[in-house]
Amino acid sequence: MSGRLQDKVAIVTGAARGIGEATAQLFAQHGAHVFGIDRDPADAPSPQVEYLRADITEVAAIESAIEQVRARHGRIDVLVNNAGGDVFSDPLALADDEWDRCLSLNLKGAWNATRATLPSMLAQGAGAIVNIASVHAHKIIPGAFPYPVAKHGLIGLTRALGIEYAARGIRVNSISPGLILVPRIEAWFASQADPEAKRREQTELLPCKRIGTPEEVAYTALFLASDEARFINATDILVDGGRSQLYHD
Repeated sequence: MSGRLQDKVAIVTGAARGIGEATAQLFAQHGAHVFGIDRDPADAPSPQVEYLRADITEVAAIESAIEQVRARHGRIDVLVNNAGGDVFSDPLALADDEWDRCLSLNLKGAWNATRATLPSMLAQGAGAIVNIASVHAHKIIPGAFPYPVAKHGLIGLTRALGIEYAARGIRVNSISPGLILVPRIEAWFASQADPEAKRREQTELLPCKRIGTPEEVAYTALFLASDEARFINATDILVDGGRSQLYHD
């Protein structure tokens, strides 16, 4: 039986670990030719994914990596903009370079990859772009500034481009993960005075009483990238176990 992305050419940024790694591997399992773009792909374990080294914040580097994919296969069917990073600060203590780094990592980087990919998708009259946003784009968590600013912008980018190119066969959607057991969250738990207590505390905040996995986000990306979602466009899907729907703790 063919996979859900059989013979499609897919690019996943930030693909060496966490949600990006899970997404790249799942896409490969479903028949896609997958290229993972990461600034540090050295420890990327999957033989099913071809890794390219590039930083999404460097325009020339990301354009070169995406052109390599297009030159190899003549088309690009799917782009998953997963690469990003936490930048949290007291607003008035935030340095200008940290503000710029947050927007570059979490918003402009996605635009860099999208802008490099769109000409190929427009030429073939089809394509699916999936942006990995965050629950921070829906609910404000004190102490997390300016990360929510960038993620709100990423959902705005999703909607604007989805409408702009809908009539030309391009779909642009986003996913907003909640608390997911990626390496940086595991590292955060480990840094706490009582890691297990902090893990229990965070688990209890979730209606389903468990923390999400990267694979659960990856399956949502698989659906949005596939032809099964061909009438879904300019939409964001929350993958947070229902946490953001609570009125209070």
